[in-house]
Amino acid sequence: MNSEHPAPHERTPHGRPRARALGIPFDGTPGEWNAITDVPGVEVGHVTLVEGDAVRTGVTALLPRGKDGVGSACAAGWYSLNGNGEMTGTTWIEESGALSLPVALTNTHAVGTVHRGVIDWIAAHHPGVAAEWLLPVVAETWDGYLNDINGPHVRTGHAVEALDAAASGPLDEGCVGGGTGMNCYGFKGGSGTASRIVAHGPDRYTVGALVQANFGERRELTVAGVPMGRALADDNPMRDGARMPGGAGSVIVVIATDAPLLPGQCKALARRVPIGLGRTGTTGGHFSGDIFLAFSTANEGALNSTFPKGEPTADTYDSLRCVPWGRIDPFYEAVVQAVEEAVLNALCAAEEMTGRKGHRTPGLPHEKVRQLLRR
Repeated sequence: MNSEHPAPHERTPHGRPRARALGIPFDGTPGEWNAITDVPGVEVGHVTLVEGDAVRTGVTALLPRGKDGVGSACAAGWYSLNGNGEMTGTTWIEESGALSLPVALTNTHAVGTVHRGVIDWIAAHHPGVAAEWLLPVVAETWDGYLNDINGPHVRTGHAVEALDAAASGPLDEGCVGGGTGMNCYGFKGGSGTASRIVAHGPDRYTVGALVQANFGERRELTVAGVPMGRALADDNPMRDGARMPGGAGSVIVVIATDAPLLPGQCKALARRVPIGLGRTGTTGGHFSGDIFLAFSTANEGALNSTFPKGEPTADTYDSLRCVPWGRIDPFYEAVVQAVEEAVLNALCAAEEMTGRKGHRTPGLPHEKVRQLLRR
């Protein structure tokens, strides 16, 4: 760990320990909150649904430029490591290189409902934006082990609530929002976040990651380079009579930065996400939807796609400032570091959960992790 910088926010706002509270070492310098919200303007909100014995799900919403910036494009790119999942809006991102609407994360069977809810929120708060066309990004991971995923428990209003709740500042992690019912490496997983500061000449930029972690098989788990999965193999109810293959579930990662990047450079950042995931042990799997989005909040005012008015003039051009390709490696490194820590934050902050049909997922055993690290 970089000893010159004390670990910021070792606990979530609700007091759950994050990875640094367990003494897990990390490279790089985190931002003020060690969260994706360290990127100026980015706001995140969660709605968590825990009802009765079978509802364990929710919605997480992210606004790239905050509530007032909906409709203002960000350079963006996306990448799929394995396509057994869904992220709406990606064909338009691929075509235009831009993201101008909110991003929402939920469970697999609630994508359509949340998509409708995001449109409702935009129509209510930004009618001028809604007057054109709306292709919001909604992504999913499968929470059907703990949650009654076929039930209509996520409603359009929950997406609206998550967007209304979106704010800057430290974020809750673990069993919250879209990550409520998710599992990771056979332990309770869910929502996680982290950030890194990157120096570029005299400037300082932030790279942040938001992860919905629902992937990996227990035997794969690696923490700070230490293989731990086999040493933590006991108490793994997901493998006892499981119908799902090991490692099934999916992972969604959103990368944000205020560094000035081109759409192709954002896509290049998204392609580095699997390296950060790999540091936690996963090799990727056919039954996991591993889909990643990256965007830059710089160059505000460029890349907007609106219906043209009149004929082009001498001023009808976009101007974009960007980090040179030859100087982009530190941003790749920041993505890898932030993604690794975000996954481990999700694991450390999550608590044991029992849900549908009495299915139980244990929490990561913190003391055992400390002991294995000391060895």
